[in-house]
Amino acid sequence: MPTARQNIFNYIKKHRAVSAMEIARDLRMTQANARHHLSLLNKNGQIEVVGKRSAGRKGGRPIKIYGISRNILGDGLPTLSHHLLEEMLGSVNTRQKAGLLKKLGQRLASSGTGASSPMIRLTKTVKHLNKLGYESRWEAHASGPQIIFGHCPYAAIIREHPELCEMDAALLGVCLGESVEQISKLEGEEGRPYCAFSFR
Repeated sequence: MPTARQNIFNYIKKHRAVSAMEIARDLRMTQANARHHLSLLNKNGQIEVVGKRSAGRKGGRPIKIYGISRNILGDGLPTLSHHLLEEMLGSVNTRQKAGLLKKLGQRLASSGTGASSPMIRLTKTVKHLNKLGYESRWEAHASGPQIIFGHCPYAAIIREHPELCEMDAALLGVCLGESVEQISKLEGEEGRPYCAFSFR
């Protein structure tokens, strides 16, 4: 027999975009109970807030609308990105390709971290990278600091496009204001569990 949480998940899947009030009404539970299960489903990555609706009264909090998580539904971005990169990089020579990847990295960096101390630049860089989904950190080593990526935001297409690592190096170069070198590469379960870049 399905649990209350499974029933809520199935209800959202069927109705696509619903509020806690609608779930409580149709599944005959309190709104507090519905919100509790919604919070756990959201935390587990099964659902997400897809919008907000006016409460209909002045000063009332907007009502959250829930839908199935995009991670579960999936999307066509990896396929589209793969074809766009093939089209863009396949029609240029090696020097032009390096230039394009550098430009992409500079765009992702948005702007450098400014003329600040190395420690402040490192901290700001890690913060910016984590907004982009890299799960990064920095470590001190005898040879100099290293930036570690715990996650590759392009994991779905990195095998077909390993040149994206050059883009990452350009991104780091702009953020840190230093020349950056990749010293290890994230290669899934059989390879290293992270990417690492060094700089001086």
